[in-house]
Amino acid sequence: MPKQEVMDRTVGFLKKNLETMPQKKRLEYLNQKLRGVIQYAYKNSQAFKSKMDSTGLKPKDIQTIKDLENIPITKKTELMELQKKNPPFGGFEGVPVTEMRRIFISPGPIYEPGEIEFNELGWAQGMYAGGFRPGDIVINTFSYHMVPFALQMVDNSLHRIGCVIIPTGIGNTEQQVNILKDFKATGYCGTPSFLLNIAEKAEEMGFDIKKDLNLRVGFVAAEMLAESLRSKLEEKFGMIIRQAYGTADIRCLGYECIKKNGMHVPDDKIVETVDPNTGKQVGPGKTGEIVATTFDKVYPLIRFGTGDLSILTETPCPCGRTSPRLLKILGRVDQATKVRGLFVHPGQVDEVASRYPQIARYQIIITRKDQKDEMIFRIELKEEVSQPEKLKEEIGGSIRDVMKLRGEVLFIPKGTIPEGAKKIEDQRSWA
Repeated sequence: MPKQEVMDRTVGFLKKNLETMPQKKRLEYLNQKLRGVIQYAYKNSQAFKSKMDSTGLKPKDIQTIKDLENIPITKKTELMELQKKNPPFGGFEGVPVTEMRRIFISPGPIYEPGEIEFNELGWAQGMYAGGFRPGDIVINTFSYHMVPFALQMVDNSLHRIGCVIIPTGIGNTEQQVNILKDFKATGYCGTPSFLLNIAEKAEEMGFDIKKDLNLRVGFVAAEMLAESLRSKLEEKFGMIIRQAYGTADIRCLGYECIKKNGMHVPDDKIVETVDPNTGKQVGPGKTGEIVATTFDKVYPLIRFGTGDLSILTETPCPCGRTSPRLLKILGRVDQATKVRGLFVHPGQVDEVASRYPQIARYQIIITRKDQKDEMIFRIELKEEVSQPEKLKEEIGGSIRDVMKLRGEVLFIPKGTIPEGAKKIEDQRSWA
């Protein structure tokens, strides 16, 4: 049967009092929350206290968002190093491990404390702003294995809205199509490229996507969403697709509303855009690194540098939300880049290459074909090897082991990779 819309998904708020707060009142609210988390973290988070003490700061010195400039930024690489020196959380946790409900492990590896009681607001705000409503039946295709996103963030947020969740995870595309059909599922959560896989599989199985499936809304994250792919998927399914942006460490930092006018900063975070060299705030309308502060007492990360570049704006949005918005993600401060939802770091490229003395020079090239990421590990060998295909297979296994991704291994002539070339060359186009 044809789909029948039974609700208006283009209006409404999850927390109207917060989302439509006047700018002056919002600033007062955030400053008050900031003072509270600074006091708490200084008392309960060993790593944060050390960071404050090293610069001669006391909690009373941080009264406003502007004062945050005085606190050194914590980078992900620093987080990883501190966790190695002081496992499991590098001293950033704000409660004893025995009080945590869950613990997650992200690639790196980085250990992340889960919630005691789930109170994350951002992802739920984003899903509601993008059209999800109570009673939606939603397949969640993000991976539930080890990492926090699928279970802690997406699943809990859907439940908070009042949706019914089918935790499908990634893969099993034919089964995913049958689940969508049998349950008349109205919502999809996952990467945009996997939704395209589902569409292609449904067509291969002989289904009329608009007639036989019932998808109305999609929440996508973990990889870039090209406008051409969004349009293609919205047309194929007859649905609304909106994206959000965040990290496993600090969670949701921005979400699209129905007006598709940049990404609203959620009401449980402070987001600054700063000069990557000085850490000073650049202000609205200027490009800077996204630096975020959370009010979460379990894991009170304060001034966490994402490494992503964006522009913050405070101009009004037609949807009625008054929060600042990140206009778009412009790239990375360093060479790390996200491939199929996972970050690939230069250090991981080095780690793979270090396992094989036959390798002289190496470089990863990221491209995009048919709206899907492709990763090529280009290698110049010191000399010819007797069994090149066997070596390629071994290196491919190391790539999967270190990066948790599959990549093509390509042997290239000596001198192909120029001196000083980037270890990760992102050649994707997001038209």
